[in-house]
Amino acid sequence: MAGRCFHVAWIFFSLFYLFFLPSHCFYLPGVAPEDFKTGDPLLVKVNKISSTKTQLPYSYYSLPYCQPDHIVDSAENLGEVLRGDRIENSPYTFIMRESRMCNVVCRKVLDKKAAKAFKEKIDDEYRVNMILDNLPLVVPIRRPDVENTVVYQHGFHVGLKGKYAGSKEEKHFINNHLAFTVKFHKDPLTETARIVGFEVKPFSVKHEYEGEWNTKTRLTTCDPHAKRAVTSSESPQEVEEKEIIFTYDVEFQESDIKWASRWDTYLLMADDQIHWFSIVNSLMIVLFLSAMVAMIMLRTLYRDISKYNQLETQEEAQEETGWKLVHGDVFRPPTNFDLLCVYVGTGVQFFGMILVTMIFALLGFLSPSNRGGLMTAMLLLWVFMGLFAGYSSARLYKMFKGANWKSITLKTAIKFPATVFAIFFVLNALIWGQKSSGAVPFGTMFALVLLWFGISVPLVFVGSYIGFKKPVKEDPVKTNKIPRQVPDQPWYLHPAFSILIGGILPFGAVFIELFFILTSIWLHQFYYIFGFLFIVFIILVVTCAEITVVLCYFQLCSEDYQWWWRSYLTSGSSALYLFLYAAFYFFTKLEITKLVSGMLYFGYMLIVSYAFFVLTGTIGFYACFWFTRLIYSSVKID
Repeated sequence: MAGRCFHVAWIFFSLFYLFFLPSHCFYLPGVAPEDFKTGDPLLVKVNKISSTKTQLPYSYYSLPYCQPDHIVDSAENLGEVLRGDRIENSPYTFIMRESRMCNVVCRKVLDKKAAKAFKEKIDDEYRVNMILDNLPLVVPIRRPDVENTVVYQHGFHVGLKGKYAGSKEEKHFINNHLAFTVKFHKDPLTETARIVGFEVKPFSVKHEYEGEWNTKTRLTTCDPHAKRAVTSSESPQEVEEKEIIFTYDVEFQESDIKWASRWDTYLLMADDQIHWFSIVNSLMIVLFLSAMVAMIMLRTLYRDISKYNQLETQEEAQEETGWKLVHGDVFRPPTNFDLLCVYVGTGVQFFGMILVTMIFALLGFLSPSNRGGLMTAMLLLWVFMGLFAGYSSARLYKMFKGANWKSITLKTAIKFPATVFAIFFVLNALIWGQKSSGAVPFGTMFALVLLWFGISVPLVFVGSYIGFKKPVKEDPVKTNKIPRQVPDQPWYLHPAFSILIGGILPFGAVFIELFFILTSIWLHQFYYIFGFLFIVFIILVVTCAEITVVLCYFQLCSEDYQWWWRSYLTSGSSALYLFLYAAFYFFTKLEITKLVSGMLYFGYMLIVSYAFFVLTGTIGFYACFWFTRLIYSSVKID
């Protein structure tokens, strides 16, 4: 209970520190360089063990690995806790610039339960994650298709499965010897050094020794005195109810890489050429389509407005045609307009959160070295953007001549977060059932609820109060008392068809980038191309706006004035394609076989798709809202 209270207190202390205390430091907290002298102790920390096959992280010490005398938890931020990170100290201790060979960590005798735990994690391809000086541990792997190119795998596998020569039975082997390489960059003036790389080569070795085991026993399979190192030709260590001896080597290598560039190797993508080509290709297609759409709209509208105004001046207009015909109904409030106000307000909240997050990311505040920073920033920005959510929903509600602004404010503050929280709570219960470290603790859950009701909801009310007090802009045309009948529409302007067609283009603008984002989330890779992501986001906004305006124009031309909800759903339908693509990605790229893991994937992707629907729908709605006001204020109407 004390630990949970600490989490809550830490989160709110961080908020206070972030927003109210002055800062005079250039580096971000926890990301400043640290100088080490020769002989300084280096503390290796262990993080969660993770698998792309199960998506269920576990604490390092959930497996019977060697433990230090006292296990100490590092204070994780809100984002790290939600990601399932559990950072703890380890029995691995290095001495700066002192290479060591064959250090014995401990000797473990496995019982049936411990052996089974190791075997299960090997079956599920779990990897062990470690941290040194805020750098994650990587395994360098040479690419066979590209000469002199190395890619980095995050963390090393718990073990592997294999067969002995001449045997058909598959056995489990554990990686019990770790050959660490610590790369450092030396300062020629002060003789201090900074760590710029942390690599490992794991081995499975059946260690041997003579006599009875004690603290001074020398191994015959690797011996620093005889300069005998572990090689891949050694007999592997099978996982069974016997002893396992855990050992490690550490080698220090001087490097030309400077501290400021040490993350570059981690952030290099293996398929960078495909990524760049795809992004540029996507940009070219969407920009071309945008130019075409804009040209058609400007020419067609200019001709329409000129014609209507010319007819009026010549008094030749016996009967109005096209979109001008529905001027007396175009601003009639739609059915369920209160729900529309709620969704528009939530969309504005999302738009603000994503925009500010991307600006912070572009400025380098949310680099991967600041673990959990991205998620923490997004959560806090979502909370504070409640002000704009309340303002925009109240303004729209007042325009529809609604009177009960408190009711609409409460719905705006609660509807979307409550839906997401309900799904999240169910998923968290599933993770809890698997005893995974990915389960959000009660203290953190309480902190999230406190952020929601303590900060977000009051801010929505403040924004709503300001928005409702401001006078509403008058509609450019008056609304008739009796609604006109909507004529039968051609098949291609049927609501369901036009809404589904409208979502294709916005999805097409983002689906290539979406592949890389899904890969970074579900295959545990770093994503740090926020510059391109920002460009794609701008293209998404432009595309949502343009496709909604075009389809809205065709709809009004066919004398259908019910555009309010249609404009929201047209661009919002891109979320359906996003969810279908997520399902396609699941079956083609991931190797998830467990039911719980599959439910987690589709549960989280449902939340993402719902958020994408709210965002894109709001962009389309405001574009159409601006467009209709513009065209009906441009023509003369009696």
